[in-house]
Amino acid sequence: MIPNPHGGSLISIPEENISISSEFSGFQHVDVPGSIRTVARLVSTGVYSPLKGFNTSNEIETILKEQRLPNGTIWPIPIMLPIGQENYRQLMDGDEIILKDASGPIAILKINQKFTIDPVYTGRKIFQTEDTSHPGFAKFLRNGNLYLSGEFVKVFPYNLPFAHRVLCPAETREHFKKAGWKTVTAFQTRNVPHRGHEFMHMKALDATDGLFINPVIGKKKSGDFNDDVIVKSYDALVNSHYPKERVLVAPLNYEMQYAGPREALLHAIMRKNFGASHFIIGRDHAGVGNYYGEFDAQKNCEAFPDLGIELMKFNAASYCRGCETFSFSEKCGHDQGNKIGFSGTDVRRMIFSGAMENQFLIRQEVLDAVTSFPEPFQS
Repeated sequence: MIPNPHGGSLISIPEENISISSEFSGFQHVDVPGSIRTVARLVSTGVYSPLKGFNTSNEIETILKEQRLPNGTIWPIPIMLPIGQENYRQLMDGDEIILKDASGPIAILKINQKFTIDPVYTGRKIFQTEDTSHPGFAKFLRNGNLYLSGEFVKVFPYNLPFAHRVLCPAETREHFKKAGWKTVTAFQTRNVPHRGHEFMHMKALDATDGLFINPVIGKKKSGDFNDDVIVKSYDALVNSHYPKERVLVAPLNYEMQYAGPREALLHAIMRKNFGASHFIIGRDHAGVGNYYGEFDAQKNCEAFPDLGIELMKFNAASYCRGCETFSFSEKCGHDQGNKIGFSGTDVRRMIFSGAMENQFLIRQEVLDAVTSFPEPFQS
């Protein structure tokens, strides 16, 4: 059955256009990183339920130690608001401020605490490394040690990328209800689809009523696929090979942190809020480089039996020339010489180099969609 939202209720923060209201004229404007705009939408639309804003220092400590909020609700990565030194000195608990970035006002936040952190300790707990080559850890260190916590009062409208395709949890839950889907498998991705993904999707459709493909769009690391490429390639695959009435593709504005096991758990919670009853976790989910074990993400999610969403776990994908099919297990009668292992990283490498030596790993329609862009990768 479709699960209840994480923590019991779906959060919704009202939107109001700042240009037509005088009530905000005396509010102090505080500059924040551009990523906070995306966070504001994740909170205000309920994707981050039960959070209503940014975590307090006490919440952060229990999250780092237990991957839970103080009330016991599972939450693996603190949602934090870094600020500059001048604002830290001026602002007081209880102040209402307007957060803004280079594109303009983002939201009104009521401050409930300002505090400092040890960035290295906090980052190590989140990312399980102190290596500044890790893109998530390096970015976290750049945010400094000064932070605010507080709850959003209102958010201001803003057209994020693919606004016409993006759906909030209230909308996906309504879609699933109208479609008659009592069980739904969610699939998170930042890649174009290869045949291994397709295998997982078909297994999901065998087990549940619907498939919710929720590709991440937004800032990613260099070498990841551009947003337009990801969306167009999934549209091509679904339109050509999937039962369209049982599949929903809706992008998610979200900035990857590459936090491996902890981020996989957060991704599961987010899809539970969207209304998915099942969630696919493959090899090295939300990982980068060699910082995490192949199945650490699966193990971390399995450690929380009260998660409230069923996990679909898959091993590394391979193609068997003898069977002429794809598999996530080694259980066939052919030797390893017939097996070709592959991953999203391998597909990116092949497309980037132009050496598609194993074109059977990716559908022609997907390859055509990718190569229709002169530069399919983020710089």
